[in-house]
Amino acid sequence: MDWTYRLRLRHLQVLMSIAQTGNLSQSARALYSTQPALSKWLKELEADIGLPLFERHARGLRPTPHGEMLIGHARRITGHLDSARDDMHALLGGGSGRVVIGASGAAVTGVVPLAVMRLIEKLPHVQARLVESAMDQLMPQFLQGELDIVVGRTMPAAEPAGSDQGGWHTEMLYRDPIHFVTGLKHPLARRRAIGWDDLFAYPWIVWPKGTPIRNAVEAALAAAGYSLPRHCVELNSTLLNLTLLANSTLIGVASHRTAAHFAHLKLLRVLPMTLDSFGEVSMYWRADENRRAVTLALDCLRAAANENQ
Repeated sequence: MDWTYRLRLRHLQVLMSIAQTGNLSQSARALYSTQPALSKWLKELEADIGLPLFERHARGLRPTPHGEMLIGHARRITGHLDSARDDMHALLGGGSGRVVIGASGAAVTGVVPLAVMRLIEKLPHVQARLVESAMDQLMPQFLQGELDIVVGRTMPAAEPAGSDQGGWHTEMLYRDPIHFVTGLKHPLARRRAIGWDDLFAYPWIVWPKGTPIRNAVEAALAAAGYSLPRHCVELNSTLLNLTLLANSTLIGVASHRTAAHFAHLKLLRVLPMTLDSFGEVSMYWRADENRRAVTLALDCLRAAANENQ
């Protein structure tokens, strides 16, 4: 018999627990089982599959590449079941379904809020949940089924718009230039012209290494013959960015739409310095997604991107 027929939801939870704790005894306690029972089950599963799922070390268990693959499937399956549960709960309460949108700092100030407002107008009882983080944190959650849609900087490995990448779609929403920004009281805030020496006279705030906006800034600096200052404040929170800029002489970077939004609210100043770099903002969703709330949310994101130019 195919070994998958013997797997149950609890077995997927066991796999994820062992991967998290690296310890059979801890997982047994968490799952109200015993260490011998989990050990026996794991050995039988590995024998059925014909591949080792965990390496045994002095400090515990570590997933093998085969184990990582199966655990990834387990996370996606349980994520889909969680979505099904939440959708049924929303419908039971008279709602119109549920959609979870992950947004990076590039999208959280404009396109995503506008899209959610449009979605609520069309589906007044929809349950919409927003998660803000950096793309390097959002994409793993998306791949594990925890997020329905992700909106943010186009990831380096992304294919052309509309392509199917191993089970998900990506579509570019817009392309924005990147600006240097400061707080309103910064010494450079009132200057009509500045140069590189002026910028490097102050400390910078940068997004985490590996994020699309960080890559774009580093590429633009390299093209101009420069590199990032040696000592930078690194963070991935729009709110912390604003707070630090307002209360220090730090210099930050932001996409055009984000910078224009906060400049309009008089929360920061866009410096008159051209950074030869652009950032693309894309949305990602699963290829097999057909729930009405998610499909309509995608349409609302497209409309909001066109409106918020």
